Amino acid sequence: MSGGGFEGGSEPVSDSGFGARRPPVGGGGLALFGAARRVRAFGGQFLLLGVLALVAALLVTGLPRTADRLAEQGLREHVTSRPAAERDLTLATAETPAVGGGGAGQPVTAMRGQELDTLQAGLPEAVREAVESRWYLAETAFSRLTGPDLAGKNYFVVARLRAAPGVAGAATLSEGRWPAEAVGAGQPVEVALAAETARKLNLRAGSRLRSSGAGGTKPLPLLVVGVFEPVRATDGIWNTLPSALRVTEPAGDAEPYEMVALTSDAGLDAAIATGTPARFSWRYRLGNMDVADLRAVIDGVRLLERTPPAGLSVTQAVDIPLRQFLDAVSAARTLLAVIAAGMFATVAGLIVLAARLAARRREAEFALLVARGGTPTSGARRSLAESALVVVPAAALGWLLGRLLPGSGGGTDWLVLLAAALATLALPLATLGGSALPGGRRDLSGRRAGGRRLTLELLVVALAVLATVLIRRRGLTPGAADPLLASVPVLLAVAAAVLALRLYPWPLRLLGRVAARTRGSVAFLGVAGASRSAVTGPVVVVVVAVATAAFCAVVAGGIQTGRDRTATAAVPASALVDGERLAPDTGAALQRLPGVRRSTPVLRESALRITDERGADAGLAAVSVLLVDGPGLADTARDAGLDVSVPPVLRAGRSPGPVPALVSPGLAAELARAGLDGTALVSVQGRAHPFRVADTADDFPLVPADVDRFVVLPWQALPEAGPTGPVPTAFLVSGDGFDVEALRQAGDEGQRRYQTGGSFVAAERPRGAEVTTWQGAREQLGGGGANGLLVFGFAAGAAGGAAFGLLAIAFAVLAGARARGQVLSRLRTLGLSRRQWRGLLLVELTPLVAAALLTGALTGALLPLLLTPVLGLAAFTGGEPVRVAFSPGLVGAVLAAGALALALAVTVETVNNRRMRLGEVLRLGEGS
Repeated sequence: MSGGGFEGGSEPVSDSGFGARRPPVGGGGLALFGAARRVRAFGGQFLLLGVLALVAALLVTGLPRTADRLAEQGLREHVTSRPAAERDLTLATAETPAVGGGGAGQPVTAMRGQELDTLQAGLPEAVREAVESRWYLAETAFSRLTGPDLAGKNYFVVARLRAAPGVAGAATLSEGRWPAEAVGAGQPVEVALAAETARKLNLRAGSRLRSSGAGGTKPLPLLVVGVFEPVRATDGIWNTLPSALRVTEPAGDAEPYEMVALTSDAGLDAAIATGTPARFSWRYRLGNMDVADLRAVIDGVRLLERTPPAGLSVTQAVDIPLRQFLDAVSAARTLLAVIAAGMFATVAGLIVLAARLAARRREAEFALLVARGGTPTSGARRSLAESALVVVPAAALGWLLGRLLPGSGGGTDWLVLLAAALATLALPLATLGGSALPGGRRDLSGRRAGGRRLTLELLVVALAVLATVLIRRRGLTPGAADPLLASVPVLLAVAAAVLALRLYPWPLRLLGRVAARTRGSVAFLGVAGASRSAVTGPVVVVVVAVATAAFCAVVAGGIQTGRDRTATAAVPASALVDGERLAPDTGAALQRLPGVRRSTPVLRESALRITDERGADAGLAAVSVLLVDGPGLADTARDAGLDVSVPPVLRAGRSPGPVPALVSPGLAAELARAGLDGTALVSVQGRAHPFRVADTADDFPLVPADVDRFVVLPWQALPEAGPTGPVPTAFLVSGDGFDVEALRQAGDEGQRRYQTGGSFVAAERPRGAEVTTWQGAREQLGGGGANGLLVFGFAAGAAGGAAFGLLAIAFAVLAGARARGQVLSRLRTLGLSRRQWRGLLLVELTPLVAAALLTGALTGALLPLLLTPVLGLAAFTGGEPVRVAFSPGLVGAVLAAGALALALAVTVETVNNRRMRLGEVLRLGEGS
């Protein structure tokens, strides 16, 4: 056969150390030339070793860079997807008469605008560098607005005057011009209005208005000189409340329209001069930051909130989304470190297998080299020179390929050097370890293990158990790499492989006894061959690889299930229409919409007090109360295809006495200590409802995860009904293909009917109805943020584990191919057919492949049970604990992997036998 294969036939005599006479090699150049010729002669072996070294260097270099790029991309997506209130840091003054605003010629607005640079310079360094854009805004308090055009429609309007530098560049004029930069004596203040505001209030360019402030301030004449449209309504300059782009509708007949009119600095100074209170704000949008800067930015923002600049208030919600992302990316990196450790261990095992296989093929050469006067290390030195010629360039190429990937390496060059050094030493160490006489039997797995091996195996098992106990006791250090955690899955997989190999011969002995009683020789010979197999190294590598892939699959499934539960807890139906108070007939209106099949009312209120039967405060902390129609909730959730468990206590009908309630455990214990668990009162919408503790639960749908004191009452069991009963604050609907905007409009109309109908008069303008779909809540949990990094880790771990596991099985086949070839040569002469040979090979390999795959899959499925408490996976599920459960898909994946592995094994064996030329093997009788 050709010398380039794994089986190595006749090596070149001049390069093998024996055969034809040649002059002694004394120069380094001749030694290098000889090593190069040997590399060429055994090209197949060194090609595989080089490819594995390249893959190792590529993984060490490319994984951190890709993870860094995905983390930075996720940060940008996470920040840009947040609303303006969660991206902006606002410093503002109180709404008071401006100091110096009463004097003529005092440019108050422009002077305060110059503080935009001064205030930014005073921000903490990390916050200052994170500022992406900034805006200055000055505006007056609301004042009554009158004029002929408003009187023509009988409009009651209040308005703010606002000056915002740069607004002219963010809008285009559809009518008139922008306000002048100067206000002449006795001239009206010029203003510009948004097109929507002007249209709704019957205003246009040329409209004359008069602003009359409260508290005896002087009236101020106004002139509308322009009407504008925003270039982009989402531009940051418009993200202020109240909005300058639209008018706020009144809640009732006695309520005014609210609008904003834009003016110049001089126009606002003229308004300030009348004594009208004004406020100034400086808004900084954060977005120019890296993942490494997040902790400093969060600390800086919180410090600024605790110690604001003198005379200013600080408004921010930036720290919350940044903290959420930091927790998620830290958990993703921890999980990626665990997956990467399994992949690196698998590649390292493959390099060791390739080196051992290469050294075994050349045992005769090395033995003869020693017999001709060489030292016992002569073969190792020769292997070191050959390995250096292949591994070092391959590792350098892998490093260069990894550097081409976008992202930051994070200082992994030293790991590449370490991986290259270890890969280079693998072949010479395998040569030293395989110095036994060639031709010995290695296929006797039943032989008694030596003391060294037993000690080593016990040490591995003990280390795995000890590492698992330690990591569960001490937990993780947030944001830091944890070598112990990364090593635990590898140690557990290796320990499981060791135990599996110890148990492997026992079932085969029983199977051999059964096969001995069957007719034909295929089953008996196959089981006998499987019983003699001794492939410890490949089995360990397969178990580590499969365990990594199974770990990824199980954890990914647990996270998906956790996200489904979180979405169901927030929206236990197809959609949730939420508002303040909606007319009871809103449910019927929702059901009339296309695509909606069911609806059920919901009432949620927080910060309520519990009293005793006489109405005296029980002295307990405030609670949240949820009213749901139990049967309606169950039917709506089931119709939406969601698994929502409604306890029997919430399905009960009306009965005398207090209403049975579902109560959180902590609150139930407090009520029991106060003697109120039998009867207590809680006022909902001004009406007292007596209830008793009938059951407890840690959580319930529609109750926020951070609320641990709640009472859930069954709506259908309340004695009040009709118009005097509770008023829904939301409706759950189920259906398919409905229009979200139609649901929102129905909710707004329901709120408007309640606000304007009957004897109720709204004290405040209601907020618009909000619609949250189950699918939208689910997509919000699974999109953006650190999810890209998480998906990359799972995909890389699953694909890499499967590929490396199949490669290890190919090594297991090649390790015993020579001995099987000799047996096959003899059996073919005795009449064994090709079909019988394939059956014999399948019977021999199936137990080994099945043991390795099942051990790896079982280990990978159990790893999450051990490691989930310390991985922080709740950061990916909205706080919902990740519960790992059995997945039938994993069984199917293992069966498919087993079939693919056996097909690969038969293919590898067939190709190898053709290259070995079995007739020559039988004549030579090597190893017999």
